[in-house]
Amino acid sequence: MLDVTRLRVLVAVARLGSVTAAARELKYAQPSVSHHLARLEAETGSQLTQRVGRGIRLTDAGRLLAERAEEILARLDAAEAELASFVGLRAGRVRLAAFPSALSTLVPTAAASLLAEHPGIELRFTEAEPPDAAALLRSGDVDVALLFSYDAAGGEDDGLRRIPVLHEPLYLVTRKGTRGRTVTDHAQQRWIAGCDRCRAHLLRTCDRAGFTPDITITTDDYVAFQAFVAAGHGVTILPALALAAHRHPGVRAVRLPGDGRHVFAAVHGQPPDPPATAALLAHLAAVGRTLRLPGQLRSTT
Repeated sequence: MLDVTRLRVLVAVARLGSVTAAARELKYAQPSVSHHLARLEAETGSQLTQRVGRGIRLTDAGRLLAERAEEILARLDAAEAELASFVGLRAGRVRLAAFPSALSTLVPTAAASLLAEHPGIELRFTEAEPPDAAALLRSGDVDVALLFSYDAAGGEDDGLRRIPVLHEPLYLVTRKGTRGRTVTDHAQQRWIAGCDRCRAHLLRTCDRAGFTPDITITTDDYVAFQAFVAAGHGVTILPALALAAHRHPGVRAVRLPGDGRHVFAAVHGQPPDPPATAALLAHLAAVGRTLRLPGQLRSTT
């Protein structure tokens, strides 16, 4: 029978790409990680890793086992959480990964209302952009991942179940006092772009407007976005949650009609969800329905 601890080690090595990084994350000594991998190879009768220079990489068999191990570990963690149902929500635990602007707005409100109703639940939060949050979910390191997509269907077909939380409008953000209310009006300006999927959406938006943006700054920090804009270093497009989390007094935000992004709470596996997870999903959805966003206010001029 495969050892669960060794499967966790293999998944960590596969996700992080090195024994050293896996040891650091798992809080193991590096020789211990190597020992677990060697024992797992002995248990399976397969070579799971091979040396490449001073590092290692997974063989085809290793990658296959790591993929299956992610699913197995996620289900084991879900089963562990479901046992909390025997004592209600007094001893449940739920772990959430969320992108920064959601972690600054949506998540604290949902967590407060959840704990007011079920004070015994243990909540843990991790900041992660959607691709990393989804990876944490698949590996069983979190129970819920908040993701966003510019596609209403949720984008990737990755086996995760997505529950809609909210639709947030997008804004053209320029320096305060600047003229022009459309993307086309700023075709000759320098532009600031964010993460890969936000950058891709910006490029598609500008392409539809008939130009290719001159992207001179790239950052995932919505505070830095606005600071650069206010200082005259470029213009950008930001979602409502970023503006709700932080609003620089030196920027102007104009809503882009018909454009927005969708926020989902993703979980692994089919319902029913563990009680604590189901409760968090319900509170996230409730906050998503009532959260006041800048899109519900008059744009600044």
